[in-house]
Amino acid sequence: MIAMKPKRIDSRANAGSSELALIAHIRRRASQTSRSGLRLGIGDDCALLAPRTGEELAVTTDLCIAGRHFRLDWHPAESVGHRALARGLSDLAAMGARPIAAFLSLGLPRELTVRSGRARPWVEGFLDGLLTLAEANKTPLAGGDLAESPLAFADIALVGAVPLGKALLRFGARPGDLLYVTGTLGGAAAGLARLTKLAGPPQIPPAPPPRIPKNLAELLAPHLYPQPRIARGRWLMHRRLATAALDLSDGLSTDLAHLCEESDVAAEVDSEALPIHPEATLKQALHGGEDYELLFTARPTVRIPRGIAGLPIARIGRIVTPRSGQPAVTLISSQGRRPLKPQGWEHFS
Repeated sequence: MIAMKPKRIDSRANAGSSELALIAHIRRRASQTSRSGLRLGIGDDCALLAPRTGEELAVTTDLCIAGRHFRLDWHPAESVGHRALARGLSDLAAMGARPIAAFLSLGLPRELTVRSGRARPWVEGFLDGLLTLAEANKTPLAGGDLAESPLAFADIALVGAVPLGKALLRFGARPGDLLYVTGTLGGAAAGLARLTKLAGPPQIPPAPPPRIPKNLAELLAPHLYPQPRIARGRWLMHRRLATAALDLSDGLSTDLAHLCEESDVAAEVDSEALPIHPEATLKQALHGGEDYELLFTARPTVRIPRGIAGLPIARIGRIVTPRSGQPAVTLISSQGRRPLKPQGWEHFS
């Protein structure tokens, strides 16, 4: 356990010399992040959290598995750590929650915890990515678990706080509401497609991740280092402008279908209004997933600004009354109307 009782361990020890040394190393590094809302972190049997008066807790978990959510021969270790935390932070953003603490259960093959020649242990890069994003979002790493595993995985639980009764939810959209999205769509899918070509075919044993050329860094950033929209979710929550909201993790077509199902409504999307990433296709914007933008609805009488905290906001459609025999989501373009079927990411499909 990372949140174990304190032991007298030299925290300067090699991160891969033993389980206890790695725990101590993680504890030392985690102690350098912001700790607002955290009374007691790594070092005891449990962490102690202290939400403010009048708040309720929002809790989410996300599992990242090598070969499914990331590949050791494609993704830099820093990207794996960043993405593992970004997924849960995006869930908190979708509810307008303030992050309080993160908990990490980490399973690693031993070779990822020790030096390889002059190279730092893989786990150090993973921690660099995770803790840098944690500090940027004032989210302390408060505990977790650690185990040797034949397969690398990171299971992260995040705790946030939101004013009592004010969380943004997936239900609440009504016919007549307008549909909005933050940022651009399809950038993560476009970045993944380029990364796939850059990495080349699989090798045995697996090759290290490819070096990212400077001219491709910006294109790959939406996939390798997605940015959770915490400030925008908090802005919408405080002003009570959104009637329903969620984050775009599985793709617009799939996530919008979830919102429609939870709110018992249908939706129409204007294809020409979609803020498509400059390097992405319409298909990637509709179905690509992992954009981690916010999709939300608002009453037609509410004025939504063109940008929130420096990020553009686009109106992409409207909520309508569901009708028997009609699709839940319709895509409208210059070629006419067609059903927008969920074609984003779905496990076991």
